[in-house]
Amino acid sequence: MDNVFVVNAGSSTLKYQLINMENESVVASGNCERIGIAGGIITYKYGDGQKKVINIDLPTHKDALDHVVELLMNGETKVIESMDDIVAVGHRLALSLSMSNEITPEVMKDIESTRDMFPLHLPAMVTGVHACEQTFAGKVQVAVYDNSFHLTMPKKAYMYAIPYEYYEKYGMRRFGYHGTSHRYVSLRLAKLLGKKPEELKIVTCHLGNGSSICAIDGGKSVDTSMGYTALAGLMMGTRTGDIDPSLLQPIARKENLTLDEIHNIINKKSGMLGVSGVSSDDRDIQEAANSGNERAALALEMRNYQIQKFIGSYTAAMNGIDALIFTGGIGEHSADVRAGVCKNMDFFGIKLDEAKNAVCTGAETDLSAPDSRVKIWVIPTNEELMIARDAYDIYRSKHA
Repeated sequence: MDNVFVVNAGSSTLKYQLINMENESVVASGNCERIGIAGGIITYKYGDGQKKVINIDLPTHKDALDHVVELLMNGETKVIESMDDIVAVGHRLALSLSMSNEITPEVMKDIESTRDMFPLHLPAMVTGVHACEQTFAGKVQVAVYDNSFHLTMPKKAYMYAIPYEYYEKYGMRRFGYHGTSHRYVSLRLAKLLGKKPEELKIVTCHLGNGSSICAIDGGKSVDTSMGYTALAGLMMGTRTGDIDPSLLQPIARKENLTLDEIHNIINKKSGMLGVSGVSSDDRDIQEAANSGNERAALALEMRNYQIQKFIGSYTAAMNGIDALIFTGGIGEHSADVRAGVCKNMDFFGIKLDEAKNAVCTGAETDLSAPDSRVKIWVIPTNEELMIARDAYDIYRSKHA
């Protein structure tokens, strides 16, 4: 049996899935929490949804992985016979100018070179890779990058209007993120519609605490809202999204803030939290708005308006739109957001079936009104499956 182990490592967490590549089913999944902190927790879910929680100290990421492997191979939690049943390990990583690739020492150097861009996230990702290299010694280790899907963007879309030398010297350009999610839902929609990806013009809306919009023309990303970092584009839970950069200097002067402090504000204290003053969680903001909180209502209106503008601009960029997809935690579960975004979009042929939208709870659903020229779908994202597919493809290329 060919299984791929998928890893998403955080500083004190490690999410995992074991996926059977013969039928792409999840054999086991879970999360290791409080790594390096007293009171570690391993959550282990069977493929049928049953859950087991183990309280055990997890000094390092390798200790966490070793315990997960023990669960996979022994006792009542056993789902595989031996390590031979795992053929590859897939890692979610942030950035590269390459498509998914096997992790070699040279590739690892390239990954490490992006540390300045991702000072909080990259060290944990790298730690996860090194831990897996020990626990899964001899297995093919594959990096799947969050931006790779966007490498098909034309230069006119990814360049910034800054001195060209900064692009040449430092590679400063739009990269985009959530690429694995945008790729999955666009491919899934093509299958649901019985079409080839090359036949479709799609706008995908990945909406969560971090959000991005993507224009996908003929199966390729041609533009996306996030930029050099994940700060750009839409206002998000705590991130500003696009703002006038000249705001930052007067704020710094008036508030006596350093550049690092400004960076912290625009990443962690702005967005939906900054405008609403309530929370970065959409559910809390929606509840406050329903209770008459004007700032909460304003935050929701601002974001919906921004999403509408991206849909409009991407429709223009592609010279048409066949489908609109909502995914991510908010996109999949918030009927209010979907209704707000699709309101007054008749010019584009976007008409939502309000009754279907009201009862949609995150399952794959066609929300298009009968007279909508554009298909409107909710498609739950599955980044882990895309990572597993890429890892398995690279494994098979080595063992054909």
